[in-house]
Amino acid sequence: MLSPSPVLADGAAARWQRVAVAAVAALILLDVLWEVWLAPLKPGGSWLAIKALPLAIAWPALARGARKARQWLTLLLPLYVAEAIVRAVSERGRHAIVASVAAVLIVVAFAALLASFRGARNPGSGTAAAGPR
Repeated sequence: MLSPSPVLADGAAARWQRVAVAAVAALILLDVLWEVWLAPLKPGGSWLAIKALPLAIAWPALARGARKARQWLTLLLPLYVAEAIVRAVSERGRHAIVASVAAVLIVVAFAALLASFRGARNPGSGTAAAGPR
């Protein structure tokens, strides 16, 4: 029998994993809607909507609890938050609002990913929680 994913072994890690999956799914949807309908750079939509493609490719593996997907997303998300913050500060009206919502979603996803890594540590692996032996 296959052993369960280390993420699902701990209740707190599993909760943070679900938060990360939901936040990344919401971010994928928001990124596409942002560039196609809500606040596109050009009227009628823009090709910048393909920025959601790397997130969409990683999402199924993230939903399965794959460690590599979580690692890749923690490397990718700072790029997305930088773009969202720049657009939130430099644009006006609904463009800034959509960018601000995206930035909040990205920060939530990033924090949830980090918390899921922390919760997925194996006991006795030399972490601070294990204490001296």
